[in-house]
Amino acid sequence: MLEDVVLADLTAELPSAVRLQRLVRTLREYFHCGAVGLLRLDGDALCPVAVDGLTREALGRRFVVAQHPRLAAILARRETVAFPPDSTLPDPYDGLVDNQVGEPLPVHDCMGISLHVEGSLWGALTLDALTPGTFDARAQDDLQRFTLLVEAAVRLTRLEQDLRRLRLSRSDAVEGDGESREGEIIGQSPVIRQLLDELAVVADSDLPVLLTGETGVGKELFARHLHQCSRRRRRPLIQVNCAALPESLAESELFGHVKGAFSGAGNARAGRFEAADGGTLFLDEVGELPLAIQAKLLRTLQNGEIQRLGEDTPRHVEVRVVAATNRNLHDSVRAGHFRADLYHRLSVYPVPIPPLRERGSDTLVLAGHFLELNRTRLGLRSLRLSPEAEDALCSYDWPGNVRELEHVISRAAIKALSQGACREDIVTLEPGLLDLPLAMPSAPEVAVVPSRSQPRESLHDSVTRTQRQAIRHALDSAEGNWSAAARLLDVDASNLHKLARRLGIK
Repeated sequence: MLEDVVLADLTAELPSAVRLQRLVRTLREYFHCGAVGLLRLDGDALCPVAVDGLTREALGRRFVVAQHPRLAAILARRETVAFPPDSTLPDPYDGLVDNQVGEPLPVHDCMGISLHVEGSLWGALTLDALTPGTFDARAQDDLQRFTLLVEAAVRLTRLEQDLRRLRLSRSDAVEGDGESREGEIIGQSPVIRQLLDELAVVADSDLPVLLTGETGVGKELFARHLHQCSRRRRRPLIQVNCAALPESLAESELFGHVKGAFSGAGNARAGRFEAADGGTLFLDEVGELPLAIQAKLLRTLQNGEIQRLGEDTPRHVEVRVVAATNRNLHDSVRAGHFRADLYHRLSVYPVPIPPLRERGSDTLVLAGHFLELNRTRLGLRSLRLSPEAEDALCSYDWPGNVRELEHVISRAAIKALSQGACREDIVTLEPGLLDLPLAMPSAPEVAVVPSRSQPRESLHDSVTRTQRQAIRHALDSAEGNWSAAARLLDVDASNLHKLARRLGIK
């Protein structure tokens, strides 16, 4: 009985994501249908939380309700809403069902029901069957009856998330709207979930945070997330691009100036520190700051005082500083380009942001997000990836990380239109449109000898990198379960934990 399975999962100690995934899989098996989606309402859009029978990239989509009449009809009622096979309303999952990727859904059955938690509309549950007649009157009644169990699973999951946030933060800093804020960062891999948990803890403090990572990993997005999860979220978040500050104006931009302080200073002006008073100052590309400005910044971090250019009296500011860099500041300190004392002040709590290549299937989830953005922007009925294109995205190393992925998807969508794709059809992106540099096939006996100009990786570094990637991919496949990951890697679980600690994987 479906009730018995769902009730057993409700009482079992399962991670929230696993519980909801098992729920949609159980519903798909019970109703003998092609796809089931559990979607949470976030503002004006429905965001998939768990899907079964849909492509992985569907998890990155945001279905704006006003653009999808079927979803709007489901949300408008409390009862089961069924759409007959001859319904003329477009299906939001066109081209997203596993065995129909990139193709219009054939004549099929569709039904759904709105979900309410504690009296408020939470989202919707949708079911699609490729065989007409699957969702008869009995099936519709069953869905109505099972809705209470689905809502109970959602309520339990939300309760667990609330308790977890409270336990992590030990304050009210992330209560209320925390769920919608987390949705700003797209990804469900264990490394990203762990990072968000870590940020929830550090957000509650006023410690300076240094975000490090390669270009394009989204350091600005994580800085905004950190601010929104803090007690300062109702105060300003001021961003400064240190790389774009001319040395002659950097002091004025950060600390302000008085009238007549320099040529052209016709009026007094507050700096970025004063603008961020009570809130957060985000210093992006902090490694690019001139040495003279670094000394003044250090003084502000030490005693909370600034001094406007041309003014003798210091001013007190109360600002939390979050900095970010794609440089190795250790090397910059050794080379004399960055002050060691400022580095230690800024990196009280260093947070490395993982590159996209270490985030497993998040690549496809993010691709789905960018596909939906471009579909809306270009006025397309549907924009999808072919299975071959998905494979190409997953096998690419992404040196430009998330930013590069966004540009690849946007460029491919425009190319598809320029080559004659019709906006009224399902536009499917093939590998050729992605323009990814793929490895060329070669005879196995032909060795590639690196040139003298190419950087060489030591054997130790190569082995460490390979081990780290293998463990993270196994954890992603095992939904973060260490024991299951150990079985996938064919190693003892305790040894896996020891190796992970040595490699810096928490």
